[in-house]
This record gives sequence, C-alpha cells and structure tokens, in this order.
Amino acid sequence: MGMDKQLFKAVDQYIGQMLVRQDEALEKAVVESAAAGLPAIAVSAAQGKLLMLIAKMVGAKRILEIGTLGGYSTIWLARGMAAGGKLITLELLEKHAQVARANLERAGVEEAVEIVVGPALETLPKIAVAGRGPFDLIFIDADKENTPAYWEWSLKLSRPGTIVIVDNVVRDGKVIDAASKDTSVQGIRKCLEMMSKEKRISATAMQMVGAKGYDGFAIGIVE
Repeated sequence: MGMDKQLFKAVDQYIGQMLVRQDEALEKAVVESAAAGLPAIAVSAAQGKLLMLIAKMVGAKRILEIGTLGGYSTIWLARGMAAGGKLITLELLEKHAQVARANLERAGVEEAVEIVVGPALETLPKIAVAGRGPFDLIFIDADKENTPAYWEWSLKLSRPGTIVIVDNVVRDGKVIDAASKDTSVQGIRKCLEMMSKEKRISATAMQMVGAKGYDGFAIGIVE
C-alpha cells in the first residue's frame, strides 16, 4: 500500500481533537511562525505533546533544546518541565529567536526559558564551561548534518538517567540509503551509528507518520 499523506494528516487531526487539544497560544505560535516566513518544520501537535509527556514522566527540571525555530516545541517542553525548572534553547538566527520570544511570552512560559542565539557548535561549549548541565532531557532538532556533533555534546551535558531525543531520523525512509548524497541523511546515519556504539546509552528509534509526513524520533537514556 502506498503512503497516503492525506490520510496521515486526517488521522493526526483526529488525534489532535481527541487527545492533544492545543490552546490558543500553541495555535497562534504556528500562525505567527508562518507569517514571519519561518519554515514549516516544527514538530506536529501530537509530537509536541509527546515531548511534554516525556518531560513530565522524568520530572525534568533542566532541559536543553537544540533548534528553537519559532518556539513551538519549546512551549510543549516548558509545559512539561517540573516547577522551578529551566529550559535552555539554542537558535542560530535572531529572526527566529524574535518570533520564539513572542510565542513563549504569549504562552506564559518566557520566564522558564532562555534563548541562546548563535551557531550551536559555538554556544554548546560555552554552556558546558559555564556549568549549565547536566540536563535531564535533551531534544535535538536542528540542522541534520551537524547532528552527530550535537549528539556528542549532548552526552557531555548529560548524567545517568538523562533522556536524549533526536528528531527527523527516518527522512521519508532515506535513512537506509548508505550511498545517499544528502548531507542530512548522512548526518542522521552517522548519529545513529554513534548511538549504536555508545555503551553509556540504551536507545531505539521509531518510525512515525502524520501531518509532517513520514519520519521519526530516536530516543535514548544515559545509563
């Protein structure tokens, strides 16, 4: 059976109506991000709530997000964070950060979130030197070619029990193509290979379909 993207989208909408139930702040975050010209690559509503639930399950008080965009996933994560917690989110572009700040304020979570602007491979070492870790939950959702490096930094900023989630690891099934010339595919392949060899972490990956098409998460726990 071929992939039916309209069906995937319809099921996501049904799940959203039944279980997710976005509020006005989340809906507005999507609208304002689109109006500002940000790419439509944020997590879906169902995926966002999954991130929130995971944060709640582990009682996360310190969360690191690599890739803010318009702050949609940031809002979900912040809402799942334990009381008094702090979320640091890294964003390359000030334009995106400005949109995210407005969205976070509208959602009422701006006090719990710090947006750090600049290339993540430059800001991550500063976070480490400043002793901002270890983090309880780390969500990697940025440029895929640098995902292996983000993964390495995530381990440096983790502790036993830290949950690390990597987004967009299936890429319409292209992840299985070892000969792919796509740097994003190769970045994800290298990251998954590193995860498979890392003795400090137990991990898996899940294929997902929905409003965002065919993709998936990898998730691991540091042991």
